[in-house]
Amino acid sequence: MRDTPSSKVLTYALLTVFVVMVAVPLFWMVTTAIKTNKELYEDFSYVPQRPTLENFVRVIVREKLLINIRNSFTVAMITTLITVIVSSLAAYSIVRYRYPGREWIGRIILFKYLLPSAMLFVPLYVIVTALGLGNTQQGLILTYLTFTIPFCTWMLMGYFRGMPVELEEQAMVDGCTKIGAMLRILLPLSAPGLVASAIFSFTLAWNEFLLALVITMDQSTMTVPIKLSMMVVGDQYIWGQLMAGAVLASIPVGILYFIGQRFVVQGLAAGAVKS
Repeated sequence: MRDTPSSKVLTYALLTVFVVMVAVPLFWMVTTAIKTNKELYEDFSYVPQRPTLENFVRVIVREKLLINIRNSFTVAMITTLITVIVSSLAAYSIVRYRYPGREWIGRIILFKYLLPSAMLFVPLYVIVTALGLGNTQQGLILTYLTFTIPFCTWMLMGYFRGMPVELEEQAMVDGCTKIGAMLRILLPLSAPGLVASAIFSFTLAWNEFLLALVITMDQSTMTVPIKLSMMVVGDQYIWGQLMAGAVLASIPVGILYFIGQRFVVQGLAAGAVKS
């Protein structure tokens, strides 16, 4: 069915609206970060007339935001690594092995992800405190795994189901064990799904606010979202510094999405041309 001119116009119009909705907040964040206080509060202008990096210097030197970025990066990376390993094994077990209650486990995993964090942060805090992990990155990682693993497992279950079981059977005929077939055959073919799961896990851990607010208490363990919220004193919003901090906090995630998108596209293209 050929596209009509009207359908093309509608498609491009919707895409334009979507791009504007995404680009305008980013433009506003960056331009606010490089404006002077005079341009922000007195002689307001949409485009900075005298761009400055003063706000970035203040959040780095005075607020020591790089420490919080390091904390967020450490927590998010370890959470992502553990999530991908555990989720892969759990999804493979549910999809390929046969044992009683297998389908119910999959449903329970999805139900756990659907539970809001507001219902769980009190018992999670009690558990973390009882383990002696309060105000530590280890405690934060432990709580983050409670919502990253369930969803990534559910997502990988659907991806693994789309992989022909004959590929693994052929590998086992050639001498591989069940786990060996998974590592040598299934996981390489599932690279796009694994990358998508890793990106999802990293983004959740990087942006999470509620659990980090409850568990972390000082600069040495505080993550970026908590630090940015602490920069708001009363009803005073230092917009230049807040937006500069937001720009710095967005850079690692932006790089991850840029690199991850390339790997996803390469994996899908390779799967499309190989026999």
